[in-house]
Amino acid sequence: MGYAPAEAIAIGYGNELRSDDGIGQRVAKALHLSKVKSLAVHQLTPELAEALAHANLAIFIDACFTSESSQVQVQLLSPESFKMIAGHTADPRSLLALTQALYNRCPPAWWIKVPGVNFELGCYLSPFAEVGVAIALQKITQIIDENFSLLL
Repeated sequence: MGYAPAEAIAIGYGNELRSDDGIGQRVAKALHLSKVKSLAVHQLTPELAEALAHANLAIFIDACFTSESSQVQVQLLSPESFKMIAGHTADPRSLLALTQALYNRCPPAWWIKVPGVNFELGCYLSPFAEVGVAIALQKITQIIDENFSLLL
């Protein structure tokens, strides 16, 4: 699969059939910014390394349990061999490390974790998660604005 050069890539991931676990995909689908390629995927897979290699900035969006935090978290990432990529599930840091190893290039990256409260079977987000989606979209816009020079 070939990718056209993207200035920034936003990858939202999670299971849309597990209620709030679909937060990442919901954010990715709602993101409409110029110079940002948005992907909504079920899982992070090794195949995404090629798209990351062509980006100047990357943002990963995922759900987390409210026990981890009740606020939307933004974390600057670096490529690490945090966990080996097992099959089709990866930590964003592992995917960045794979991108670096395969393409000798890795974009600056952020991980946005949006808290959820309902991870049961279902296709709707909780009201709590809906608020988190709106906050995540604002934070992504802020990251893009603050790193505009990377996108030139």
